[in-house]
Amino acid sequence: MANQGAKKRKEENARHMAKLRRLIIASNVVYFVVRMLIFYSSFTWKHWIGLVITSLAYAFPYKQLDQMAKPSVTDDGELLDGGFDMTTGGICGYLHDVIYITCFVQLASIISGKFWYAYLVIPAFGVYKASGLIRGFMSQGSEGGVEDEKSRKKREKMERKASRGQVVKTRTR
Repeated sequence: MANQGAKKRKEENARHMAKLRRLIIASNVVYFVVRMLIFYSSFTWKHWIGLVITSLAYAFPYKQLDQMAKPSVTDDGELLDGGFDMTTGGICGYLHDVIYITCFVQLASIISGKFWYAYLVIPAFGVYKASGLIRGFMSQGSEGGVEDEKSRKKREKMERKASRGQVVKTRTR
């Protein structure tokens, strides 16, 4: 009964990675059959480049997820950890998003080449996340804000009352 959770996670990760692998293979097969065999007259070298780009966009996140899903075992083969939980957010979620966006772009680019612009969502989201991180480091805080005369007098009055030990009453709005 020991390591039952690790065994369960190992099986879940194996099923999940097999599902991702089937999705990637199905997307590539559909793209190949429809774009290269049915619409062969409009197939150009740009479509080969697109196939290479989408294949690389599948390969890098898939390999990273595969490494995360691998279980940890001891030297004698005993299971220590079932691998990373693939249902969590963070980098695992971002890698899944890249795979799903790539699948959408690849299949939608069969209809129109303008769907390649959907790939701009990935770096745009990265810039959005990085700007929030940078803003967090560079913020000066709200402590140095400019205080108007009325609020300054009210604050000073409350400080005087507090220093005398009286109960400070404030209005709630």
